[in-house]
Amino acid sequence: MEIVVHDLRAYAYDRHAVVDDRPYGGGAGMVLKPEPIFEAVRSLGRGKETHLILLTPQGRPFQQAVARELVDDRHLLLLCGRYEGFDERIREHLSPDEISIGDYVLTGGELPALVLLDATIRLIPGVLGDEDSFRYDSFTDAMLDFPHYTRPPIVQGLAVPEVLLSGDHERIRRWRRKEALRRTKHRRPDLLLQAELSEEDRRLLMEIEEEHEA
Repeated sequence: MEIVVHDLRAYAYDRHAVVDDRPYGGGAGMVLKPEPIFEAVRSLGRGKETHLILLTPQGRPFQQAVARELVDDRHLLLLCGRYEGFDERIREHLSPDEISIGDYVLTGGELPALVLLDATIRLIPGVLGDEDSFRYDSFTDAMLDFPHYTRPPIVQGLAVPEVLLSGDHERIRRWRRKEALRRTKHRRPDLLLQAELSEEDRRLLMEIEEEHEA
């Protein structure tokens, strides 16, 4: 695995290495010119199966499922915007995969690129010390993660749930699944609409409802 940062100015045609200009029709800000980006993509993607990604607030939402898609790609080329955005002909000519990390605007695409890379790279076998670390992450199965605890068992009167100290692996597994369901139901009920719930999940959700009503 190799990560390389490329300066877009290295692909500009003029002696001042200009990569942006004022927008036609007027208005605030500057727009990234198409020619340097065309040249960069042509040069960097030559001879490779390249997945070209444009980081933009207008793209499809970046989610855990998208990270799982990207982990199988051998060569990702990420275009990071700046200023007021990209010349529209970049989209028209290159047809990139447009991805957004959220419904807000940042100064540039560098931070979204880092978010995308971090979420994707950690799924590569061998990157994390224990592969189970990502198998039970939030959003892995359209569910938030269960609560975690570590030593000491009591801090300022707050105790670790007894079940986690029991050594009973089946009870612990069931408790973790139930708490993941509880947290998802209370904080992100929209995720439950996407989740593939088992019969056990449905029984646990019924228990959670009964506990809430009691």
